[in-house]
Amino acid sequence: MSIRHGLLALLSRGPRHGYQLRVEFEASTGATWPLNIGQVYTTLSRMERDGLVKPGESDEQGRVVYTITAAGRAEMMRWFSTPVVQSDRPRDELVIKLAMAVAAKEVNVAEVVRKQRTATMRALQQLTRAKRAATEGTAQRLVLDSMIFQTEAEQRWLDHCEAVLKEER
Repeated sequence: MSIRHGLLALLSRGPRHGYQLRVEFEASTGATWPLNIGQVYTTLSRMERDGLVKPGESDEQGRVVYTITAAGRAEMMRWFSTPVVQSDRPRDELVIKLAMAVAAKEVNVAEVVRKQRTATMRALQQLTRAKRAATEGTAQRLVLDSMIFQTEAEQRWLDHCEAVLKEER
């Protein structure tokens, strides 16, 4: 997901200034994607240049309030109506790491898997605690659920890797 599309989605709910967008973006993603305020304003500037948002009046604290334009709504709807394909996602560093461990000499692949399993289980526990403590609503819950499911899938994949390594011995 691009920051741009996330900000457009938030602006579709009404005018916002940069700091509001940053806070709402982080709350909506369950604080799993922290944004630098500079990223927000740089993105707003580009979106203004592209005609997706327009600046309005400044609020009482001097912050410019942005509004989504018709072109911005059309871009947001295009994004929501376009499925995410596997090739749009970044490479999985863990998959590459284990593949390279198998290819390398002098690497105990089973130990790499064991250490990763421990770290993955710790992450799963942290995510489960975060879900129990979640207070930001449905968006946050869905993000945390997705992260939990992905972490559980990683554990299953590590089980599979372990089984394949045992077959190869």
